[in-house]
Amino acid sequence: MSDQYLTLNRTNDKMPIIGFGCWKVEENTEEVIYNAIKNGYRLIDGAAVYNNEVGVGRGINRAIKEGIVKREDLFVVSKLWNNYHNKAHVRPAIERTLKDMNLDYIDLYIIHFPVPLEYVDPAVQYPGPWFIDGKVALEKSPMHELWAEMEKLVDAGLTRNLGVSNFNCQLIMDLLTYAKYKPATLQIELHPYLQQDPLVKWVQEQGIQVTAYSSFGPSSYVVFSDTAKTIPTLFEHDVIKSIASKHNKTPAQVLLRWSVERKVAVIPKSMNEDRLKSNLDIFSFKLDEKDTEEIKKLEQNLRFNSLFAYGINIPLFD
Repeated sequence: MSDQYLTLNRTNDKMPIIGFGCWKVEENTEEVIYNAIKNGYRLIDGAAVYNNEVGVGRGINRAIKEGIVKREDLFVVSKLWNNYHNKAHVRPAIERTLKDMNLDYIDLYIIHFPVPLEYVDPAVQYPGPWFIDGKVALEKSPMHELWAEMEKLVDAGLTRNLGVSNFNCQLIMDLLTYAKYKPATLQIELHPYLQQDPLVKWVQEQGIQVTAYSSFGPSSYVVFSDTAKTIPTLFEHDVIKSIASKHNKTPAQVLLRWSVERKVAVIPKSMNEDRLKSNLDIFSFKLDEKDTEEIKKLEQNLRFNSLFAYGINIPLFD
């Protein structure tokens, strides 16, 4: 069972290495999350900006009420959105998340992007927007002040662990110079087209666990990115299909297994119950050296979750 969890620094909490991602869960959210838990998922990865935390919380609480799980069996993740980076707005942001989800605490609270957008009162718009009057408006909310406020959330018992997402090495390195509680996790886009080996290795050497989002590559980005529309999907790639056939597994299982064997957590989403179950079944086989070498050749340094894909002219990953 030890290969099915990652141990987090400071708390020694056991984070499931596979979870259910809540991005784009837009309909029947309560039922989707309830079914995910019922089918064995114990990590639920959400965010304020997904605009579905009320439904996510209802699914969680329904599963608890029916005795499928206890609260301590679950590992619940949420993320601080960009408009709430100012030190005055961090605690109200997590309190809104906890209220929406009807939970007393979350297990991991992540800074979603290192982009401090101008504050917009949640009474006016929640979650806040990228654009105000057609422009991306940044505010002067430095990361060291934000991180100090995040640490206060731990001390207040509102979250057990802290994490970052879409951070590069330089920003993490700087954060580590002043953090009282260093990040427990880094969440980044990770798939065979964007393998990020040096970053993954360096972050893990710092005692920070890595979570991959978009493990299936371009599939979630065809509405945002011309590149995602034209490049072969990883599900249909001959290399992935061949490896899947060899192991009598699905392409999705191979893609998830590839990350897990790097000791990287994954958070796939599926609305289909059969695929929900299938995505969990990644511990009954192992990729061999030839498989790994063939997947390594798929590297293209191809990022689909670039801000440019959304019309935001910030070279965040350069």
